[in-house]
Amino acid sequence: MKQVGTILLCLLISMAAIKAQDAKKKAPASKNAATQVAPLPATAPQPAPAIPADPEKAGVFKFREETHDFGTVMEGPTAECDFEFKNVGKSPIVISEAHGSCGCTVPKWPKDPILPKHKSVIHVTYNTAGRVGPINKDVIITSNARQSPMKLHITGMVKPKPDSKPAPPPVPPPPPPPAK
Repeated sequence: MKQVGTILLCLLISMAAIKAQDAKKKAPASKNAATQVAPLPATAPQPAPAIPADPEKAGVFKFREETHDFGTVMEGPTAECDFEFKNVGKSPIVISEAHGSCGCTVPKWPKDPILPKHKSVIHVTYNTAGRVGPINKDVIITSNARQSPMKLHITGMVKPKPDSKPAPPPVPPPPPPPAK
């Protein structure tokens, strides 16, 4: 009987709390503008820069290499490389976004327009910690260049870091049971 009374009391308190919340939502806003907080506007994603109507006038990426092979790297430190490129088109290239195919691959790109006949770099960092095995990741670049989206690749192999402590000695097999 005590349990039923306790449950009813809990339900009553919960209903009172819900009713109080509803009353707060319906209460008129304060007329003092200094105490009111305006809601933050939602930020919309930036649209990709427009590609010129005439593709012949667009900016054009010319990368020194579109695939970088790290070779064999040890697990733990980050592996880094630079993808150097030149704008061989007729309009400035504006990169609006660059992202890796996973969170372990992080690109940094120039925020300023890359003028025709000028060079720039996209720096890529790959986190090798806990990622033993082959590297095969992409970096996707969104821009106003003729080749948008542009895809770059990183490859390689991550070897496990050597253990700092020596391996334990082998355990000898148990002796055979005594003969009866």
